[in-house]
Amino acid sequence: MRITLPSGTEAEIARVDGATRGLVVIPDIWGMRPLFDDLTQRFSSEWGTTTIAIEPFPSRDFPDLGTNPDTRFAAVPKLRDTDKYRDLAEAAEATGCSSVGLIGFCMGGMYCFKAAQLERGGRPLFGRIASFYGMITTPEAWKSESHESPLDILKRGGVGTPRAYAANVLAVIGGSDQWTPGPEVDELRMTGVTVAFYPLAEHGFAHDASRPTHRPDDALDAFERAKNWLAGG
Repeated sequence: MRITLPSGTEAEIARVDGATRGLVVIPDIWGMRPLFDDLTQRFSSEWGTTTIAIEPFPSRDFPDLGTNPDTRFAAVPKLRDTDKYRDLAEAAEATGCSSVGLIGFCMGGMYCFKAAQLERGGRPLFGRIASFYGMITTPEAWKSESHESPLDILKRGGVGTPRAYAANVLAVIGGSDQWTPGPEVDELRMTGVTVAFYPLAEHGFAHDASRPTHRPDDALDAFERAKNWLAGG
C-alpha cells in the first residue's frame, strides 16, 4: 500500500498483523518501482516483518527525474543526508514496531552504512542493518557538502560526535564490484562491520533477477544471511 510520510516522501508499506519487528528498505538509484513493491511484500510475508520501502528521490524535490541513468546519477549530489535520516526515522515510526531493521541496495546500501549512527531514545534506531553492495566511500561524482562519507561515519565514535554502531551492520559485498574496491572493504572490516563476501559477484548481483550480473545461488545465500542477521537485532 502506498503511503506518504510526514515529510512528504512516498513509501510502500506491507503490514503484518501482530508483528513486533519492522523493516525499512532503501531502494537503489532507480527508486521505487514494481521490483521494490514486490520485495516489500516478500520481506513482509517471508520474514514476518512489517516492511516499508521509501522513495530515495521524493517527487517534491525531483518532480521530473525520469529513468535516464545520467540524469539520476547527476541528481545524487543534490540529496541531503539530513533529509534521508529524517525519512528513515519516519519510516521506522510508521512500522509501529518496537524493533526495526534496515536493508538497502546499491545507493541504498550506502545510506545503510550512514544510518548506523542514528539513534532513538539513546539506542540505535535500527537494531540490525544489512547493506547490499553499498558504496563504502562517497563516489567522486556524488560528493557535495550535504554528503558525509559512509566510511568516515563508521570509523568514528566517542565524546562530542554521534557514535556509529558498526557492529550492527552486515555488508554484502561482491569481489568483482568496482564500487567496493578491496582496500575499502579491508577498512570496512576494521570498523567492526561484518562482511559477507562473494568473490565472483559483481555489483547488484542479488536483488534484481533481470540484471546481467545476477547470481541466483549467491543471491539466495545473501538473502538468507541478511534474514538471519536482521532477526538477531
